[in-house]
Amino acid sequence: MFRKILIANRGEIACRVARTARRLGIKTVAVYSEADQDALHVVMADQAVAIGPAPARESYLDIEKILAAARKTGAEAIHPGYGFLSENADFAEACENAGLVFIGPPASAIRAMGDKAAAKALMQQAGVSVVPGYHGAEQSVERLASEAERVGYPVLIKASAGGGGKGMRIVERAADLSAALASARREAESAFGNGRLLIEKYLIRPRHIEVQVFADTHGHVLHLFERDCSIQRRYQKVIEEAPAIDLAPERRAALHKAAVAAARTVRYRGAGTVEFIVAGDLFAFMEMNTRLQVEHPVTEAMTGLDLVEWQIRVAAGEGLPLTQEQVEARGHAIEARLYAEDPVRDFLPATGPIAVWMPPTETEDLRIDTGIRQGDDITIHYDPMIAKLIVRGRDRDTAVRRLGQALADLRIAGLATNREFLYRIATHPAYAAGELDTGFIERHRSALIPPPASAPIEALVAASLDRILDPLPQSVQPISGDPWSPWRRRDGWRLNGATYQDLRWRDGEVERSVRLHYRHGACRIELDGRSVDVRARREQGRLVFALDGGETRAAILRERDEVVVMLDGLEYRLRHIDPTMPTSAVDETAGRLTAPMPGRVVEVKVTAGASVTRGTPLMVLEAMKMEHTILAPTDGLIERVNCAPGDLVAEGAELIVFVVEDKGGGDASSR
Repeated sequence: MFRKILIANRGEIACRVARTARRLGIKTVAVYSEADQDALHVVMADQAVAIGPAPARESYLDIEKILAAARKTGAEAIHPGYGFLSENADFAEACENAGLVFIGPPASAIRAMGDKAAAKALMQQAGVSVVPGYHGAEQSVERLASEAERVGYPVLIKASAGGGGKGMRIVERAADLSAALASARREAESAFGNGRLLIEKYLIRPRHIEVQVFADTHGHVLHLFERDCSIQRRYQKVIEEAPAIDLAPERRAALHKAAVAAARTVRYRGAGTVEFIVAGDLFAFMEMNTRLQVEHPVTEAMTGLDLVEWQIRVAAGEGLPLTQEQVEARGHAIEARLYAEDPVRDFLPATGPIAVWMPPTETEDLRIDTGIRQGDDITIHYDPMIAKLIVRGRDRDTAVRRLGQALADLRIAGLATNREFLYRIATHPAYAAGELDTGFIERHRSALIPPPASAPIEALVAASLDRILDPLPQSVQPISGDPWSPWRRRDGWRLNGATYQDLRWRDGEVERSVRLHYRHGACRIELDGRSVDVRARREQGRLVFALDGGETRAAILRERDEVVVMLDGLEYRLRHIDPTMPTSAVDETAGRLTAPMPGRVVEVKVTAGASVTRGTPLMVLEAMKMEHTILAPTDGLIERVNCAPGDLVAEGAELIVFVVEDKGGGDASSR
């Protein structure tokens, strides 16, 4: 067994590997960029080595810096985690040449399965069916267009050298193919250093099912059952579960057999995942991920095994700990991925500090994998995943309920996240009924991302009570040495004044007023033409109050100048209006287009003087490894473009100034 391993990764997976290594008595070495010098994975490791600037290509993707850190610290092996160099055959080879053990498959297997086109050809030779498409080396736009016509629209463009949804586009008509190819190729080159693309027939309402495989150096290969990863957005997995439901026994057995055959074909070693598309009577090979998957905890929760431990033991030359017959599936497990992104703004990545991080308490049936702490920053440089919530139940119904409760109990503030979006999925009747396919999110989009609505009366009451119960920071509370002094009391007593307070809240675009009559812990609240008596208390970090005969429990989070009220898993954002602060009557954003996030300008599609209509693509920004197209918010004339391809822009930076078209026929105006 190894005495010391280096973890060539960051964030949640680096912390995950470190926990298992410590349990096995193995010392760990962390590597970190300038942006990660205070990160949790650095704190958890026994040693840590700085490897360069924040951009991944200058740190986490620099093979020589990783190897130098291993040599410097005396590490015997390197665990690559997932992402970054985990599926880089050159890195695996470089480790071997440096006398280090790569805790993953051999370079030959990575190369065989790393190129999707070559992998599909190999699987066809092995008798495994594949999705109809074009996987050839000829990459001209003309050839790809011809092949798309042959396959038949809609088609799916995919990056040949990688996964994770990067470099993937659905194209429904020939007129859109050229632009989609260019965008997919740029994204693939940025993410994987390889712009080669393949084209496949896009299947309607398929399921995405993958099989976890494991192999050792003694000729043993087995599967650890399958996972259903059909709940996806932009080809990226959102919620995964195991085992897959509604699979006929013969179909399940066929998937397992095909996955094991794929691993044997490339003489695999370690953990790998074979992914299939399942539609009706068809199941076809899509790709093999030659690494540990993000969703591996689902399999761990279902089987009770530690896959990282298996990886380490196999890399050290040991045989697989169990035979196929000894592996058991117990109950049902589900994983939800918590991201720093804003579903309301088309899932734009969010950056900034995590002001509040209060996950629910872990139990035997609830696990939380994360690489962050309260106060940490989510930056532009890396994937925006914050944490994974993994639940287990004796059956799927129990697991689904536990997932909804865990998401309702999770408190996070400081930046936009998809927590409420995940909660709406977990509590949606169609999800509970097991109606799973890759179109689930788009089909139920209006329910999962509803338009903004007014906060209910309970949210206004909670925010107001919270402010009254804690009116001043402790540091400025008046202090008196007299225990009977009225100045020590916080029960609403006033000298020669009415015992009420008026509060004004900004609820979306609407201003709402609340009047509270407060005395001895009891309140009469006047709101929206109603007058109700309320008695409130603090209990286990929540505000508890009775309203209309029922007890309400609310979590109150403060996020900059907003109050976030969490009720029954949903969030309501209210901004307190300070009557002493002046307000501006000028819309400072009229006629301006600002960056919705920090990023790098990839392409500018317009020039000064151009006339645009609402929805016209104006430019493309790259942030957190993904491209985001910026659209014209209204009709108008481009007055000035303030950036060029390659520029790095901050969130809120003015990108374009345009003259807004006057629909009334008068003079147009800018700003």
